[in-house]
Amino acid sequence: MKKIELEIIALSHSMSGTQSYAVVLGEVNGLRKLPIVIGGFEAQAIAVALERMKPTRPLTHDLIKNITSAFNIEVLEVIINDLQEGVFYATLVCMNDHQSAEIDSRTSDAIALAVRYGCPIYTYEHILDSASLEMNTSSVGTSETYTAGQPEEQKKENDLSHLSLVELQKMLDQVLEAEDYIKAAAIRDEINMRKNK
Repeated sequence: MKKIELEIIALSHSMSGTQSYAVVLGEVNGLRKLPIVIGGFEAQAIAVALERMKPTRPLTHDLIKNITSAFNIEVLEVIINDLQEGVFYATLVCMNDHQSAEIDSRTSDAIALAVRYGCPIYTYEHILDSASLEMNTSSVGTSETYTAGQPEEQKKENDLSHLSLVELQKMLDQVLEAEDYIKAAAIRDEINMRKNK
């Protein structure tokens, strides 16, 4: 399968009660965006590396890089290789002097390591077909954080089951325009779930 290169274009943060984060990956030389919901720790780990901050003690992902470097292991690339029930799966492609290996990883951890190694992130067409969002706007800076959502409206807005596919698509267009990638991911998943029934 042909690999498609992605780049980190944004970290998105929702101020709703769940304190959700998303890393938004953009197709290199394309318009498709792939928002992936991640945890707060992983968002911090990615942001620290993107901003080239130097913590006084190594964070977990820095420690992993230090260990792999000590044993001449390089992470050559990250491949987001599967999507099951809204969960992304990734593989680290690693090599040392004698052999190469593909290591299963949570996608958020793989991205945090990719930033530290400066290695490319790839995915496949079928994953972009099922989970990407297409936008006509230009890419945003990698270090910007977006705040979206309002707590008092959260419960009503999070219940997407009562909306038709046409209403969901219209809402998706609106939240993409507002750059609320976390809400966009939830709407995308609802649309895909209905189409697969």
